[in-house]
Amino acid sequence: MVKARCLLATAALGLATSASIAVASFAQSAAPEILAVGLDRKFVYDEQGRRQALAPGRDEVAFYDLKDPGDPKLIGSLPLENSIVGPPTNLAVTPDQRLALIASALKSEQGPDGTWKAVPSDELHVVDLAARPPKLIRTIKVGSQPSGLSIDPVGRLALVANRDGKSISVLKIDGQEVTVTSTVPMGDSVTSVAITPDGKRALATKFAAHKVALLSIGADGKVAYDGRDLPVGLFPWTVTISPDGARALVTNIGANAASDGNAKTISVIDLRRDPARVVEHVSVGDAPEGVSISPDGRLAAVTVLQGSYDAPRGSWWRNEVGLLTLLRVTDDGVAVGASTTVGAFPEGVAFSANSRFVYVGNFASSTLSILGVDADGRVTSKKTMDLPGPPAALRIGSR
Repeated sequence: MVKARCLLATAALGLATSASIAVASFAQSAAPEILAVGLDRKFVYDEQGRRQALAPGRDEVAFYDLKDPGDPKLIGSLPLENSIVGPPTNLAVTPDQRLALIASALKSEQGPDGTWKAVPSDELHVVDLAARPPKLIRTIKVGSQPSGLSIDPVGRLALVANRDGKSISVLKIDGQEVTVTSTVPMGDSVTSVAITPDGKRALATKFAAHKVALLSIGADGKVAYDGRDLPVGLFPWTVTISPDGARALVTNIGANAASDGNAKTISVIDLRRDPARVVEHVSVGDAPEGVSISPDGRLAAVTVLQGSYDAPRGSWWRNEVGLLTLLRVTDDGVAVGASTTVGAFPEGVAFSANSRFVYVGNFASSTLSILGVDADGRVTSKKTMDLPGPPAALRIGSR
């Protein structure tokens, strides 16, 4: 009888624990997501499409509540340096919407002659998003020129790609405490990184080597790299992974991260195969920059620069606006769907939680494009929202 009571009590405790987890998961998913937008005022492009550094950056990161995904509401901003010297994934929000991490890749520095230039930074800012307005709670040191970053699905671990440092910083997240636990040498410059939904693997783009590195993540949070790389296209820039962990998409920006009028590709990596491998290259236009996969896994969105701001004025590949191209993701592969014009020099891109809205940050236009899309990838609505500066990066969670 005592044993039976213990079994009943254990079962009840298990049900209660499961219920608590379910309630917590529901509460987390029910919380309005936050859109983070990094505004970089350190750079402009001249008439020849060359990037020029300005006086002190006066950079800013703005945060928007997405309770109504079609109408983002500003909840606050902070004067934090970030950089268009990308990719546009140098910030991310934890799954519980309580912390944001912002990588400062380049900082403004004044030389002896009084002129300003941008030099590699080594700082990562931690922002409390539960506060209203959000507030900076600490800044930590990582590798040189921290660029793309990713937070794991449970919000306990983050990886930062250090472009100049040729390394990956591993961060432990414990409440509001964020600490560096290790640094993984990568042998080449790395620009972006993405963690798989099961938290066991990660992919990092090796920009100058034209490869994507495969990393393993242990149950103890230890990250290892055994030197295995996958060959992708020219100058891989941004990487993202589907919600089911089956595929990764990589933008191959080409032309040393600038438009040149020639078609570039998205590389498709099949993570279900052993070993993982590149199975497809999809042509999407001139200079694909950002890429994001919808939470329902049916669509992907790619920003395409197509010479809108980074091409010499009067050149044959110059366009005054950029493109958003939607891809259809099925079991059979990835296919190009509809394309629509957005603002000039589109950088970051992200989907809303319900997969029915896409947000695009247009650097040269200082605007946010908000596009309604249906399940088949058709654009159903489009509006433009002014931003207080040029958006260099844009993120919802790590999407």
